[in-house]
Amino acid sequence: MAYRASGKGSERWTGDRVKALRRHLGLTQQEMSAELGTRQQTISEWETGLYRPRGASHTVLNIVAERSGFRYDAASPPEAAAPERSEDDPTDEEGLNSPLPDSG
Repeated sequence: MAYRASGKGSERWTGDRVKALRRHLGLTQQEMSAELGTRQQTISEWETGLYRPRGASHTVLNIVAERSGFRYDAASPPEAAAPERSEDDPTDEEGLNSPLPDSG
């Protein structure tokens, strides 16, 4: 029996929507790729819009979104779905946007 999502869960998976789901789940690209059994590069390619999830990947994302209570509002930026971070934590979830040390 095939799983067929209905309603909002069956919408197209845009890069922003994939990123918003990942952030909703509180996962890094590496963690999400491990959970889905794919490469981190694939998650990055989905999020940047180079490729879109299709076939089984599309279906799995629909199932994960539905079961996690994920709702995506295209009018809101993906950051709105991100888990709250402490003000004491200067890095983003990938650890790539740390502020430079003060040289003064």
